[in-house]
Amino acid sequence: MRQPPFARSRLRLAGFLFLGCYLVIGGRLAMLAMETEPSRVAWPSPPSKARPDIVDRNGAVLAMDLPTASVFAEPRKMVDVDEAVEGLMQVFPNLDPVDLRKRLSSRSAFAWIQRTTTRAERDALWALGIPGVGLRDELRRLYPNGRAAAHVLGAVNVDNIGISGIEKWIDGQGLQALRSAGMDMDSDDLEPIALSLDLKVQHALTSELEKAVTKFSAIAGAGLVLDVTNGEVLALASLPDFDPNVPTDALKPDRINRVAVGTYEMGSTFKAMTTAMALDSGQFDLGSVLDASSPLRFGRFAIRDYRGQNRALNIPESFIHSSNIAMGKMAMAVGPERHRAFLGRLGQLDRLTTELPENARPLFPAKWGELNTATISFGHGIAVTPLQASMGIAAVVNGGHLLRPTFVKGSDPEARTLAREVVSARTSEALRFLMRLNARVGSAGKADIDGYFMGGKTGTSEKVVNGRYDSGTVLTAFMGVVPAHAPRYLFMTVLDEPKPLPETYGFRTSGWNAVPVTGAIMARVLPILGVAPSPAPFDPFPTMISARAWGSNLFRADTLAASRAP
Repeated sequence: MRQPPFARSRLRLAGFLFLGCYLVIGGRLAMLAMETEPSRVAWPSPPSKARPDIVDRNGAVLAMDLPTASVFAEPRKMVDVDEAVEGLMQVFPNLDPVDLRKRLSSRSAFAWIQRTTTRAERDALWALGIPGVGLRDELRRLYPNGRAAAHVLGAVNVDNIGISGIEKWIDGQGLQALRSAGMDMDSDDLEPIALSLDLKVQHALTSELEKAVTKFSAIAGAGLVLDVTNGEVLALASLPDFDPNVPTDALKPDRINRVAVGTYEMGSTFKAMTTAMALDSGQFDLGSVLDASSPLRFGRFAIRDYRGQNRALNIPESFIHSSNIAMGKMAMAVGPERHRAFLGRLGQLDRLTTELPENARPLFPAKWGELNTATISFGHGIAVTPLQASMGIAAVVNGGHLLRPTFVKGSDPEARTLAREVVSARTSEALRFLMRLNARVGSAGKADIDGYFMGGKTGTSEKVVNGRYDSGTVLTAFMGVVPAHAPRYLFMTVLDEPKPLPETYGFRTSGWNAVPVTGAIMARVLPILGVAPSPAPFDPFPTMISARAWGSNLFRADTLAASRAP
């Protein structure tokens, strides 16, 4: 039977209507799906980006990325606020329930609930299935060694962006620029950053320093191990420290990096630089004699020796007895202008910049007269960072090469060479000789461990309290080098306000605290660095011994014993 002409039209119309309905329904479903898709959430910040691993010089991991997730809520889509608050408090009991209810009751499109979570927390939250609450995959920075090298590593914020230390430096080396350009990289795509630090050395340094701070009831302590041949920092500790896994602790005022940021009057450790300046000037040699029988006077102000010999002293005696009077006379003979210029060449008058963003400008008088020269000669009246002072001492004992310290393994020493001959080779040998002599018969003796030919210089400075120097409140420091005749490593220790003990006979000076502590550090660290105990070297200071410098007979005996050894 033939269909009427209009029947075909009705069938087409019905088909179009059904198709239209399906398209409308399908479109609406698609819109709903897009509305509930997490990618459509108006995130307040982009997902945290990957960072390269940080490793020590031997490949031990110091910092790494760890996959995690953050919890967010969309209050507008919240079905039951009370149920959501109850469930979230079960998983995250640290949250403030009043604040949480307030945020979930708002009409905002987005609210963070918890940044970074554990796997157990995520599983518990998933099991609850709270409407309007979701998870975003992110990365968390993990420091597997806790507080170790915290002041070098620094920290990152919740978005995995460096906010201090090497972490901040890494961002400045191009990582942040790659992020801004939209480059999305995995940690595996990024080459690890190898630091100059040795984790084992770091642990040993920190451990001994912690013991010392406790033993002497000091308010703080700091330590450094520096390779004087290339400027690489092998360990740096500053106590109290912090755990970079909890970066808010770094904001506490007593958690500063005392080695790179704190500025201190380093006391008699500066006498090594003063002596180097005097010898290098040509006005003095090791046989020169200075009258230290009476104080240096500047009007009503007098400079005295702590434990004065009250007699004339030659240069070696001035060094081992740490005579303020002799040092002041040498510096004044060289003159204020040349004194200031010499310390400038040693990098003591400019802000020291390294890979660490944190640093400090040294403090010294704008007008540098004779009195300033006299006091600065023994480390008073000028405040520098311990890292800066260590750099200067390293230069006067390593042959005169001033190297900017580095925290990155393999950093080119040529690019960090600030000066090639701040002192002559002869002057450098003389300083090594004096530092070893100080270990044999002077104030550095308590750090002289068997089998290691070490040398060093002590320093004790009175702290300023209420605008005046307080003799009862001191900062003690020690700079030790090993081996003294051909230095490879410099050990620096600082104790802030150490207290006297019965075993120190009431003394609180460096020779009774910072020096033995450094000796303990050396005893633990040197074997880790592969430095084995050995007999005294043959002819360690040939120029000084041939010149028959005062005290050189001690080393002639060592040379004779070494020549007879099998």
